[in-house]
Amino acid sequence: MASVSSISQSGMNAAQTRLDSAAHNVANTETKAFRRQEVIQTEQQEGGVSTALSQSTTEGAALETDMVAQLQAKNAFLMNLQVFKTSNQMTGALLDQKA
Repeated sequence: MASVSSISQSGMNAAQTRLDSAAHNVANTETKAFRRQEVIQTEQQEGGVSTALSQSTTEGAALETDMVAQLQAKNAFLMNLQVFKTSNQMTGALLDQKA
């Protein structure tokens, strides 16, 4: 099993990928025959997640979807960051007790 900090870091990386993809989609809304990027997030057996990008099967923009994806990515990043910080604080407190 992976450590809490590595699991939360994989969540932050996944959130960053989602944010980058949504930003890419918004930036290309006026591009002719544009197919949106979609993020596929997969749970890892040892803990954490991995991401992959694919192209949408349909052409055209979906600004509502991309704006919601940006907000979700921001919130997921912030939540995983808090888990990462808490894990580090707990490790520090544990080491203080042993010293």
